[in-house]
Amino acid sequence: MRIGVTLYAQNYGDWDRYEAHERGEESTSTVDGTVDAQILSDEIGLGLLVEELGFDSLWTIEHHVTPYTMVTNPLQLLTFFAGATSRIDLGTMVVVLPWHHPIRVAEDIIMLQHALRGRKAFIGFGRGAAQREFKQLGIDMNQSRQLFHEGVEIVKLALTEDEFSYHGEIHHFEDVSVRPRPRDAQALLDNLHFSWGSPASAPVGAAHGLKPLIIPQKPLDEYHADLTEFGKARAEIGLEPARPRMHLNIICVEDEQEAYDLAHKHIPEYVDSAAREYELGGQHFKTIKGYEHYARMEVVDRSHIVNGMAKTYLDNHIWGTPAQCLDKIRSLSDRFHPEEFMLVFKYGSMSIETAERSLRLFAEKVLPAAQAIEVLEPIVYTEAAAAQ
Repeated sequence: MRIGVTLYAQNYGDWDRYEAHERGEESTSTVDGTVDAQILSDEIGLGLLVEELGFDSLWTIEHHVTPYTMVTNPLQLLTFFAGATSRIDLGTMVVVLPWHHPIRVAEDIIMLQHALRGRKAFIGFGRGAAQREFKQLGIDMNQSRQLFHEGVEIVKLALTEDEFSYHGEIHHFEDVSVRPRPRDAQALLDNLHFSWGSPASAPVGAAHGLKPLIIPQKPLDEYHADLTEFGKARAEIGLEPARPRMHLNIICVEDEQEAYDLAHKHIPEYVDSAAREYELGGQHFKTIKGYEHYARMEVVDRSHIVNGMAKTYLDNHIWGTPAQCLDKIRSLSDRFHPEEFMLVFKYGSMSIETAERSLRLFAEKVLPAAQAIEVLEPIVYTEAAAAQ
């Protein structure tokens, strides 16, 4: 089993100030750039431990504007780590395609592959769901579905064709060429992934031949239904079933009570940050095309949403002693037959000292046994659904 680490760079402590400023409160202080700098320095330092501690890969994400996460270009950050490492693979979870010029995305992916010098780049794509980010980037959120669709098609053409033309509803290119050419175009195509938020979105990426990347937003067992639809969509275009990659929050410490205390502090903080980022429970989704799943969510006080989601996260994510963490990974492997787990060790207000202690303990007492777990054959969800 492959085990990777994900970097988030959350500035959870800045949310109150950020939202007060957004409301236009005159007493709002300015951003403390020194805190941002320290968080990013800590995250980079954590990332530089990943290879020496024996992990298989390093991943990061993309967000803009808010304190939710401060990685604005995952491909840029990963290219730094490509030069700073020699063994591990690198991955995005995700590049939000509607926020980018697709030719530039293809170019950045190609440059990352060259910088990796034969190692693998796992590229996850997504559609985005935070209105603040679309607004600040000047992108019409109503067009996100079409922008994603065209973006995937264009990136794939740029990776595989020496020259191509494309005419969609939004993007138009004539006789485009991208240089340098990929080191191995097929390796990039084989490792393109898709992460989705709503059940209806699961087949969208699958129809483009992408593989499933689970970044949980609900009870994990509910993803079997999503993966059934994902598998059907892949089968319809003649592709074999694919194992998912799974991202999870983790806390690994020696003392069971400390694990409980840390989990019940920092996992709800992560959930609170996500609820703030996506403005869950707000009414704005009702006026945005393509976000019907979010629009159907009940409009309630945010604390109600956070409490419900926090319980789900605590029930589903990985926290405990080394033995408990390993047991949870084995259980998830049996239930989902994943290709890889990508674990985030630092989130919410967690200190870098706590995160590094958890990372090192996991590497020492869990990682070898987790990597020894057999990677099982992909679940054929279409058959499983038919048998029910």
